[in-house]
Amino acid sequence: MALVTTRFDTAADVVIDADRCTGCGVCVSVCRGAPLLMKEGKVTVDQDRYFGCVGCGHCMMVCPKGAVTVRGRDISPEDLFTLPPKASRAKYGALFDLMRSRRSVREFKDTDVPRDVIDAVVDAVATAPMGLPPSDVEILVLDGREKVREFAGDMVDLMVKSRWMFSPIMRLFMSAFYSKEEIESLKTFVLPLIDLMSEQRAQGDDWLLYKAPMAMYFYTSAGADPADPLVAATYAMLAAESLGLSNCMIGSIAPFLQSGGGKVKEKYGIPKRSRQGIMVVFGYAKIPYKKGVTRRLGGVRFY
Repeated sequence: MALVTTRFDTAADVVIDADRCTGCGVCVSVCRGAPLLMKEGKVTVDQDRYFGCVGCGHCMMVCPKGAVTVRGRDISPEDLFTLPPKASRAKYGALFDLMRSRRSVREFKDTDVPRDVIDAVVDAVATAPMGLPPSDVEILVLDGREKVREFAGDMVDLMVKSRWMFSPIMRLFMSAFYSKEEIESLKTFVLPLIDLMSEQRAQGDDWLLYKAPMAMYFYTSAGADPADPLVAATYAMLAAESLGLSNCMIGSIAPFLQSGGGKVKEKYGIPKRSRQGIMVVFGYAKIPYKKGVTRRLGGVRFY
């Protein structure tokens, strides 16, 4: 059988070169689609077993003799590359410094983000893990302050049109399906947010996407892991930070797009049936930060 996703409905093709294969079984050990198995000391392919080849490529990556090739589901032997030496990879200290230096920035210089920098961020995003290979994550790139502002305006209009959904009567109705905390959030956050965005737009300001010079909306198909866009966005933020770009994650876009943003999706080429995603704005910080602030988790429990 094949693991069906929006992009592919057939298994990838796995070929074992019998002349090169030594039967070490390393490829079988890392195979989780499970078409690979050992029979009488030899690696055998059975695409009807469990999920078939999902196209992760792990078997090609670990084979010491180069005896395994995988083609299909957006992967081929030509995609293999030699891993960078460990000495050249970021150590924990440097990575931690990068992570704790990143913060949500909402004031940006009137400077465009160069295309090569945008491309570098996208290249980094492509390395992000996904729930079901191959990745179904797509990115809408709003390149330029005017494009970002246009999108923000369309979203504020959509929010205002959707305001009735959070009225006292509707909140009473939703209380049968949502928690007390969720209903309280609608009253104390979502409604004031809509009013604030609308008021600021009327004054010519953008408090939704902060007049950023570039933005990316990460989304995926209905059948993909819902965490995939969030992981991709996180990779984008860290990559951007390493390239000197400040950024801010915007969570208020996706719920409105998902619930009633059909026309907005159509305008910007976002598939109608796409799964709720996340927006991130990018730019060069207008105000320099001299200090950071320690953040804490809600809790850590060891069992």
